[in-house]
Amino acid sequence: MPDLATSLGMQVAQLLLLAIPIACVAWTVTHEEVFREPREYCQRQNQRARSFCRRKFFYIFTCEYCLSHYVAAIFLLITRYQMLYLGWRGYLVAWFALVWIANQYMSIYNRLRLDIKHERLEIQAQQEEEKEEQQTIKHRRAA
Repeated sequence: MPDLATSLGMQVAQLLLLAIPIACVAWTVTHEEVFREPREYCQRQNQRARSFCRRKFFYIFTCEYCLSHYVAAIFLLITRYQMLYLGWRGYLVAWFALVWIANQYMSIYNRLRLDIKHERLEIQAQQEEEKEEQQTIKHRRAA
C-alpha cells in the first residue's frame, strides 16, 4: 500500500515480483500440458456454446492475456498491493501495471521457448545430415 514510507523504487520492485506468479499462473493454465483437457473443454465451449456470455467466459481460460487480468485481480485482493495512489485509484493503476508486466514476462518466455525449439530442430537436422554423410561414406567404402 503506497504511503510516505513506501518509495517508488519499492513499489516497482513489488510490481516486478508480483507479476511473476501472475504470468506463471496465466501461462500454465493457457499453454501447459497439465491443463490440456480442461483447456480443450473450454475451447469447445467457446466455439459451441449458444450464449454469448458462456462463450466469452470459457474463452478467458484459453487466452493468457485475458486470464492475466483475472489472475492479477485475485493477486490484488490477496496482497492489497496499490501503486502510486491510495484507495481504488492505487488498485486500478496496480492492476493494469501488473497485467502489462505479466504479459511482457509471458512474451519473453514464449520467445525463449521458440528459440530453444528452433535450436533443437537445427541440431536435429545437422545430426541427420551427419548421419547421412556417414552412411554415404560407408556405402562408398563398401562399393
